[in-house]
Amino acid sequence: MPAEDTPRSYEARLLRVLAYIYDNLDGDLSLDTLAEVACMSRFHWHRVFRAMTGETLADAIRRIRMAKAANALVHDSEAPVADVAGRHGYPNAASFSRTFSAAHGLSPAEFRELGVQVASELQHNDGANGMYPVIIETFQPARASGVLHTGAPMEIGRAFQTLGGIIAARNLFAHARGMVAVYHDAPGSKPEADLRAHAALIVTDGFPGNIDGLEYFELVGGRYAVMQHRGPYATLGAAWQWLYGKWLPQSGEEPRDAPPFELYVNDPRDTPPDQLRTDIRLPLK
Repeated sequence: MPAEDTPRSYEARLLRVLAYIYDNLDGDLSLDTLAEVACMSRFHWHRVFRAMTGETLADAIRRIRMAKAANALVHDSEAPVADVAGRHGYPNAASFSRTFSAAHGLSPAEFRELGVQVASELQHNDGANGMYPVIIETFQPARASGVLHTGAPMEIGRAFQTLGGIIAARNLFAHARGMVAVYHDAPGSKPEADLRAHAALIVTDGFPGNIDGLEYFELVGGRYAVMQHRGPYATLGAAWQWLYGKWLPQSGEEPRDAPPFELYVNDPRDTPPDQLRTDIRLPLK
């Protein structure tokens, strides 16, 4: 078997293409270009990509483009909508608005306002009677494996693309028991470029332990405050702020020396953004 045809070579091609898509949303993402990135004939690359990931190239581009644009609308609130559209590969603001409205049920401007509104409502809600209920439960220790992300938390999607590519290429989804983002550093505790997080899977004991590109660690068990956020991932930041700034000081609880994490309850590939559910888990003493 030629070296370039080994299974690991196919994995490397997939990861190369996913990274290229993520970093070049305003560039040429044609089948010809992506096949060239993959070093494979255009007659075959699309079939390989779909067979390995379960989605078409067009669907993957659409999903990544939409997620990054939604984040930009909320976190870069001063940027004109037309600029957000251009940076994420939409030909003009009108095209962006149509596509975004079809996906979210809101125009880009309305979605941006929703993010501001959620932050404001959380900021002014009483910690004990906020808009998100908080429960305390015991979490059992769990084995996890993931891709290290260094940088702005809102950019962790790139690490999730890499993680998904590795797992898809090796057909390991049967060993996954949940997808999480584990945050080792709090925003503001160090320069943003140095903030560390893992895009990870909770995995079974049968999950391989020596995969290049993955790191292995344990999600610490014990008591956790759990708040379920409902809605687009772009509005998660405000929910974190409320949990730490409002709920925790009034709860009588103390945080434990362990990283908090997000547990994604449903799949963004087949769930409308307004129906996404994310458990934010804060470790307690």
